[in-house]
Formats: sequence, C-alpha cells, structure tokens
Amino acid sequence: MSSVASAPVRVRFCPSPTGNPHVGLVRTALFNWAYARRHQGTLVFRIEDTDAARDSEESYQQLLDAMRWLGFDWDEGPEVGGPHAPYRQSERMDIYRDVAQKLLDGGHAYHCYCSTEELDERREAARAAGRPSGYDGHCRELTAEQVAAYEAEGRRPIVRFRMPDTPITFDDLVRGELTFTPENVPDYGIVRANGAPLYTLVNPVDDALMEITHVLRGEDLLSSTPRQIALYGALIELGVAKAVPAFGHLPYVMGEGNKKLSKRDPQASLNLYREQGFLPEGLLNYLSLLGWSLSADRDVFSIEEMVAAFDLKDVNPNPARFDLKKCEAINGDHIRMLDPKEFAARCEPWLRAPFAPWAPEDFDEAKWAAIAPHAQTRLRMLAEITANVDFLFLPEPVFDEASWSKAMKEGSDALLRTAREKLEAADWSSAESLKEAVLAAGEAHGLKLGKAQAPVRVAVTGRTVGLPLFESLEVLGKEKTLARVDAALARLAA
Repeated sequence: MSSVASAPVRVRFCPSPTGNPHVGLVRTALFNWAYARRHQGTLVFRIEDTDAARDSEESYQQLLDAMRWLGFDWDEGPEVGGPHAPYRQSERMDIYRDVAQKLLDGGHAYHCYCSTEELDERREAARAAGRPSGYDGHCRELTAEQVAAYEAEGRRPIVRFRMPDTPITFDDLVRGELTFTPENVPDYGIVRANGAPLYTLVNPVDDALMEITHVLRGEDLLSSTPRQIALYGALIELGVAKAVPAFGHLPYVMGEGNKKLSKRDPQASLNLYREQGFLPEGLLNYLSLLGWSLSADRDVFSIEEMVAAFDLKDVNPNPARFDLKKCEAINGDHIRMLDPKEFAARCEPWLRAPFAPWAPEDFDEAKWAAIAPHAQTRLRMLAEITANVDFLFLPEPVFDEASWSKAMKEGSDALLRTAREKLEAADWSSAESLKEAVLAAGEAHGLKLGKAQAPVRVAVTGRTVGLPLFESLEVLGKEKTLARVDAALARLAA
C-alpha cells in the first residue's frame, strides 16, 4: 500500500456534535492544529453528525464557538468551505452509499443476515470454548439459495467488510510498530440494516476523499485502526483512496482514581473552564502537557512556542493524569503574563451582570482601574475577580461567618479601636502609611502585623484572604474604611 507520510501535511479534527465539548477532545484538536501549523499544513475541521439520535444543532454551534474561543483556525470546514465540501457527514450520505456499493461489487464487502440473537449465541459459545468471540464469518460465502431463504424470512442484511486473513502491521507515530492478527480483527459492519452508514465506513472514506495524510486521535480508537487500514487497501484498489495515512494514537487523559476522564466528570467540560474564567492560552498550555512537553524544566509557555517546537516523536504514549490544581496554577501564570490593560478588559464579563452581585450603577471604573494591577498578581481564574473586589462596589462587605469567627478573637475590639485611631490619622494617599498605622496598632497590643491586620481585613472586606490589604484600603477610601471598622465594632459589642 502506498503511504502519504511524505505528502504535504493534511490533518483533521472531526468531533461529533453531542453535548458540551470535552477537554480530551480539545487536547486532540490542539495536537492536530499544532501539527498542521508546525508543518505549514492544512487542518480540516469535519463534523461527524450521522447519529441523529444524539447529535444536535445546539452542540454543533457549541463546537464552532469553542473552536473560535480557543483560537483554532481551520483551513477547510464549516463556514470556511474548501475543495472537499460538504464537511458535515449528514450532507454526504450519497457518497457513502456509492462507496458501500463499490465495496460490495468489488467483493470487499458482503451482506450479513445474522440476527442479534444468533450473533450473541455464537459469541457466547466461542467464549465458552476459549475462542475469539468476534464475528465468525458465518455469512461470508452464502450461496444464492441461502440468500433467497434469508430474504424470504424478511431479514434485512447489514453490510460487513471482509477483513484479510493476514496480520496487519503499521508504524504508529506515537507507539511504534504494532501488529494485529486476523483472529483479533474480524469482519465488521459498515452499513446498518436500514441503510445508514456506520462510523467504521464514513470516517475512513472521508479521510480518503479529503486526502488526510496524518490521523492523530485518541488511544481509545486504536483497536479500529487495523480495520481502517484494511479498508484503505480496498479503497485504493477501487480508486477511491490514493494512499494510507499515517496514524498516531494520543495517550488517554485520566481523571480521579486513574480512570479515563469521561464526559460525565465535572472537570471534563470545556464550558466549565470558560465559565470559571480560564484563559484559552492558559488552558491550552496545560492540555498540551497531557502527553507532550516543551522541555523537562519548563511548564509555562505560549501557544506560539508550542507550535514552533511540536513534534510527534515527543508525545508520550503513557496515560496522562488531569491535575486540576496544576491547570489552575498554569492559568494563573498566564493571567500574570497579560498586559495590564488586556487583563482588565478580560475581567469585564465578571464585573457586570449576571456575574456581579452589585448594582450596575455602583460599579466604579476608577476604583477598578486602581485595584486591577493588584488583582492580576493574585488570580488563578478570572471568575475569582468578583469575590476579590466585591467589597469595593457593595454597600457593605459580605461576611463569611467562618472568616469572622477566625479573625475576631478575644481582644479584637480593642485592637480595632486602636487601628481606627491610627488609620484616621494616617496619610490615605499612601498604602505604606496605612500599613504603618495597622502595624503600630498591633504593636500597641503586642501583635505582629499578620495578626493585627486580620480583624481589619475581615471588618473591611468580609474575608480573611484577598487582595493586598493596604492597597485595598487606599482604593476603598478613608470614609468607607472607617465606617466599616465602626460597623464591625458595633457587631462585636452586640
């Protein structure tokens, strides 16, 4: 069989529009996109929407939106077009019917009349006898009389592809040379009894017609690869395909308990990361580490640096564990890499309705501009900005009761009264002056700064942790700060 490994790179990303995009799917898209860009190749974006029961227009639109948000551009596909249009499988049914008929006419496929019950019975018998339980070739060589008898019973056949009786060996771009023996890769269905084509047919047919040179996909699809390679041999013989693409199977993404990350896992949903305020570049940086690395001592890099260095020989075949804390930390690094004006702009959605708990008229642009540089040094996700700055725009702080109990210990009222006196006399144009005021109050009560500032922070912001305290007081202003200290003293007295 001819190979396309030396041809101009053409890769594809071909998701099904079912539910929210999965981060494992995004990792696959990233590796395909990066490989195409690294080699000045072509990325084909194709929609596999032949499952009418599960596919939806809403999910299709979500896929397009996700690709745009992530910054993936595609060279052929929906909204772009290309020489191999259409790029939605639901619009290519005539093509699949034509190819299926050519496979039947050429002897590469045959009609199978076995019922589900008969298949199950024979599989169970094979297992009991210690034999492989795949399809046993029962309908491979039916006579005209047998076919007529089945037809007379009203049976509707599926179409099965006839696998060769020799081992299939290929060089996986990630895993090296792999061999599958015939008994482990039996004949398989390519068209349902109702005439609907199956993934096992439409996926390789589209890859063949779109002249895909490299198929980079998840390890879960590895078992189907020898079947597709055999089908390619038939398609080449029929003049449908020109060559067999190179295959590379990317490692599993594992979740909690070393189980494969599934769509049902909360941390699998791309929409969750968007809602929490992950940056596309931060999320992609982390996902690239699930099976690949720029260097042994560097985890944080730009997408441009990844593209410049991406090589399939560096992809690790071993399963990669999704570590949410590391993902958040890397995203925080990318937040700090933003230009300050860009950071402020990206936070905007979380400073407005429906995310912000304050009234629109209470949002103060000047205060936001003043506090934004300090917020940028602390956030892991943009959505955290709302809770970090709410004390500036709400009439009074939202008290976390656990924080109140932790900070307001015996003697806190005396400390707050001293701190109030010192703050009232301080220079409010300087965060350093406010720090000296609280430090002096602490010293008057035998406390270091860390202990002394805790009651002040909770009184003013409602929380024990947050943005730098003294810069926050400076932005909030003298009048509101002292009023909140007074309110806290009144609450303690009550």
